[in-house]
Amino acid sequence: MIPESVLVTGGSGGIGWALCQTLARRGSHVVSIDRALPPQPGIVEFYEADMASEAELAAVLRDACGKHAFGGLVNNVATLRPASIGDTTLDDFDSQMLVNARAALQCAQAVLPAMRAARQGRIVNISSRAALGKEMRTAYAATKGALNAMTRTWALELGADGITVNAVAPGPIATAAFGTANPAQQALTQRIVAGVPVKRLGNVDDIVHAVEFFLDTRASFVTGQILHVCGGITVGLSA
Repeated sequence: MIPESVLVTGGSGGIGWALCQTLARRGSHVVSIDRALPPQPGIVEFYEADMASEAELAAVLRDACGKHAFGGLVNNVATLRPASIGDTTLDDFDSQMLVNARAALQCAQAVLPAMRAARQGRIVNISSRAALGKEMRTAYAATKGALNAMTRTWALELGADGITVNAVAPGPIATAAFGTANPAQQALTQRIVAGVPVKRLGNVDDIVHAVEFFLDTRASFVTGQILHVCGGITVGLSA
């Protein structure tokens, strides 16, 4: 079983939208926070906010958490500005840290009172294989590494409250965002695909399935884990 109500950030596209649809089909009331409207009305309860803004995010969280006792939280929202170390600006670094890491903390803090009162909860952070290191990802990799560290820390702090905290770390997934950051014609992108041991890019359903497992109320003995859904590339690249 999945929680009756789940908060998903960045739920209007890609992995987030696929997850929202799946959770709604399974009977969960899904609340999404994003800057863009969802592709279809009526599937999620939608809040618009720039998640880099502490004040905007705080306002929607107050309203959403005032109406719903969330049993699940999926910190999915992310922004990416690919750049080499020499070209990474401090603004690039700060903006990615605000959206990818600080917003996750802010959302977790908002849902915790209800989870603690219920003595159960599921927090799933969407990390990335890039946290292990990837060219042109100085800031992005740092934010996902921070998310992994928070996952493990929160798991230790919240386990006694019946709240599990885990992360799903996608490898190369065929989304619009991946295509923008990794143009198909680039040699580097072609090497990425060729190096995946299972010989394909992942799809959004691969990630949704992993998130569903961590959200399930039966997964109460799994916490503090970083699950790489990557086609095997964290083990090694295919020859």
